[in-house]
Amino acid sequence: MPERQFHDHDHRAAHAHGHANERAVGIAALLTGGFMLAEVAGGLLTGSLALLADAGHMLTDFAALALSWFAFRLARRPADWQRTYGFDRFSILAAFVNGVALFVIAAWIAVEAILRLRDPVEVLGGPMLAVAILGLVVNIASFWVLHRAGDENLNVRAATLHVLGDLLGTVGAIVASLVILQTGWTPIDPILSILVSILILRAAWRVVSESARVLLEAAPPDFDTQVALARLNAVPGVARVHHLHAWSITEERPMATLEADLLPGADGETARRALKEVLARDFGIEHATVEICRSPQDA
Repeated sequence: MPERQFHDHDHRAAHAHGHANERAVGIAALLTGGFMLAEVAGGLLTGSLALLADAGHMLTDFAALALSWFAFRLARRPADWQRTYGFDRFSILAAFVNGVALFVIAAWIAVEAILRLRDPVEVLGGPMLAVAILGLVVNIASFWVLHRAGDENLNVRAATLHVLGDLLGTVGAIVASLVILQTGWTPIDPILSILVSILILRAAWRVVSESARVLLEAAPPDFDTQVALARLNAVPGVARVHHLHAWSITEERPMATLEADLLPGADGETARRALKEVLARDFGIEHATVEICRSPQDA
């Protein structure tokens, strides 16, 4: 397949997959936002911190999912003379913001839980259980929709982690309500909230570190520069590869640039195609800029 046709096919496939991701995130946002209102009412009615904490989490999750959805919409826009790579990087920025938001949510839940442990309040276990079970159903539906979209996209993974945090929060609320109904021991509510916040922090760190890696234009995770140089230098006709740089616009769009010195008599176009083939075959980098350098006697 000619290179131009290959890139057009790859772009169409990525575009279609982006539509699927956008639809999945949009559905999850609607489910999350709709139930959030019911959970706020349930938390105020029952006095449950677990429900209120989860409702606060769902509020920020709704904003995060809406931001993710907007990122996919914005990524549809074509490149222009100022943004020659287009708007795909906005989805990585959205993932980074969502990851930072998870840190804030976890800290808020932990602080509120400590205050509740110091000053316990009455919690109505029955209504709390009913609202938490309904929330579990909504979160499972949202998680299923996002999970079907796949985890190749960092923005989708960030959105999925927000929903997973909600799901864990509702599970914690269900367990807390059952303990309260059986024993009347209300401290279980803030204790489980703290455990949920720890799980959220773990997920948040993963999203923030991965999105920061892309934003800082580090090499893709599976790209080893030393290995790449060894394989590129082994291409017939190539004397030495230097100034090799690899980075990602998004996780799905890795790129590379390099300069290659050729051996005397080597054909530049043949070497260029061979170098690009190595990057595509061995490292999944379809978009590479290769500059061929010749010695003065070969110029």
